[in-house]
Order: sequence, then C-alpha cells, then structure tokens
Amino acid sequence: MYTSTFIFAKRQFDDEFHRLDEIIANAARSMSGFLGEESWENPACGLVSNVYYWASLEALQRLIEHPAHVEAKARQANWLAGYRVVIAQVVRTYGNAQLDGVPPTP
Repeated sequence: MYTSTFIFAKRQFDDEFHRLDEIIANAARSMSGFLGEESWENPACGLVSNVYYWASLEALQRLIEHPAHVEAKARQANWLAGYRVVIAQVVRTYGNAQLDGVPPTP
C-alpha cells in the first residue's frame, strides 16, 4: 500500500478551486487501486493535510496524470500559500476496529 499526502497552506479559495478539487476527489475515488482517504487541519499553524491510500504506485500515477490534477497543479499558486507532497510506502498499519477509513495492511 502507498500513501500520497498533500500538505498545504490555504490562500483564498474560489469557485474554480472547489470545482477542480471536487473533480480530482471524485476521479481518485473512482479509480481502481484507490483504497481510502483522510483529511486533517492544524488550526495552530493553518496547514491542511489530505492523505490518499493506494494499492500501487501505478494507481497513484493515474491520478497524477488526470487532466484536472495537471490543471490544478499548474494553477496552485492562485489558491495555496505553499504545499508539499509526500509519497510513502506503508509498511504496516494496526489498531482496533473502532476507526474506519484506514485500510489494513496485509
């Protein structure tokens, strides 16, 4: 399993941002190999973190190449005051069954 974590500082969001964001989220959710997602916001520093879980790097690559994702990346300076992307291979997840949404590792 792999994760792609998109960490960003907000600037001003407009209708175009929300439109592209919705297209990208729906595209990710509909792709073979998409396993789940989580979002976090740290009010102390204003950063937002969106984590997407993927079965393979190939599945993640399909999202990266999606036209709406390419467009949003080219226009990110309009909406974001900075960003970072972390792509990681998940070695293990564990816990109890009370949290949904995080896929277990085999």
